[in-house]
Amino acid sequence: MSAPAPLARHILSLADTKRLLGIRYSDWILGSPSIETGIAASSMAQDEWGHARLLYSMLKRLGFDPFEVEHERPADRYYSAPALDRPFEDWAEFVAATVVVDGALAVALESFGGGNFALARSRVPKMLAEEEYHRQFGAAWFTRLAGSGGEGAARVRAAAFAMLPSTLVWLLPDDDLNGTLVEEGAIWAGARVREACEARIGATLAAAGVALADIEPARAGWDPERRRGPGAPAEEAVERARGDRNRALFVE
Repeated sequence: MSAPAPLARHILSLADTKRLLGIRYSDWILGSPSIETGIAASSMAQDEWGHARLLYSMLKRLGFDPFEVEHERPADRYYSAPALDRPFEDWAEFVAATVVVDGALAVALESFGGGNFALARSRVPKMLAEEEYHRQFGAAWFTRLAGSGGEGAARVRAAAFAMLPSTLVWLLPDDDLNGTLVEEGAIWAGARVREACEARIGATLAAAGVALADIEPARAGWDPERRRGPGAPAEEAVERARGDRNRALFVE
């Protein structure tokens, strides 16, 4: 795949993060606290995979082969948010991700859908409608754990603190590419994105004593080409995202 232009890089950042988030959700279809939460994990995973495919398909308009983008890139060419590089260690991390990472993704989508790229304006509203269940599920579980006291509260708070710095810099990159997209009208300006993020997840995080306004984005090691911080997703996740084991069975 040739080096993508700013708009294509932004779409890859959204799509790859959704694809990896779906992988991480799917890890908890079994092993979640109840049958109902396992079903919820499955539903949210399917949403993320479906959204990722819609986003990847937009790249065809920009001169890229969506199949190549989805199925032929190595891990070090993924543009996904760093919080998804490794599996969630426990249910508290899963819950924190539904608030922090999924919430940031929804804000990024809202920004993109509110810009001037026609495909985003037509396709993003349905994605955001489906994301509303994720918001409700994440907020309910986060508040429940945060209010439980003891280990559950401590672990969900720690997980949120660990995910926020890298996720905020993914959402609010301070680089020339982002400035170009804002100037071209493809996405919102950073101040508006930050306000939308506070509105979406600020109150939920506050339940665990996390003040979003006090969190500084982790800008060290920012890679402007891949639109993310240092590192890459674990190879096991990328193999699943590419569909390596079923490659001979692909039907397009």
